[in-house]
Amino acid sequence: MTAIKNTDALGFALLSYLKGEQNFDVIVSSDISEDDIIPLPYLFRTYQDFPEIEKKAIALCTGNVLDVGAGSGCHSKVLKEKNIAVKAIDISEGAVTAMQQQNLNAECFNFFDVKEKFDTLLFLMNGVGIAGTLAGLKPFLLHAKSLLKDGGQVLLDSSDISYMFEDEDGAVWTDLNKTYYGEVIYQMQYKEVKTAPFNWLFVDFETLKKQAMDIGFNVELVLEDENNQYLAKLSI
Repeated sequence: MTAIKNTDALGFALLSYLKGEQNFDVIVSSDISEDDIIPLPYLFRTYQDFPEIEKKAIALCTGNVLDVGAGSGCHSKVLKEKNIAVKAIDISEGAVTAMQQQNLNAECFNFFDVKEKFDTLLFLMNGVGIAGTLAGLKPFLLHAKSLLKDGGQVLLDSSDISYMFEDEDGAVWTDLNKTYYGEVIYQMQYKEVKTAPFNWLFVDFETLKKQAMDIGFNVELVLEDENNQYLAKLSI
């Protein structure tokens, strides 16, 4: 197996799966809830198992696509099958190796270092989370805007997680140590390999819309489900 950094839990998991291992789960810890369990096969789900939000996002992809935080490459794989030019990036070296083993065009790259322009920027599985914090949302959006070709678009999904902080009376309590309830600290683990804790952002649609419009984006709510998850399209 490709050498894995001792903090690349995602990469270790994905490469293990491609080696035939399916008996262990990815464990996701956070500062707002109990541990979450992600079965390895879910990370390699096919189009038939995509949630409706992901199916809709795939249908909207046009031109040259940049799949950001691509993970196993399951979305890039479908785009490639549709003969759409797609480049996948992830900061996990193991994830990129796993995508390359599936013959996908993938590079180990931080989104904020990208300079090439694209027709579509794709951020799925709450890909906007790489903004980290609410303060990081506008820099994230500005960089995304700088990478769009004329007529380009940003497709991203996220969730309003305020429901996680509601008491029995429906009032929302917040962590006074945070500026926004959607700021979460995560840590991932696969067997003995753990990531360092990292910041991740869940942003409600109205907050996203305001910040995106402030910097010149048109914002469209494409789809919203019963779990407060939504797909948004940003265009110039």
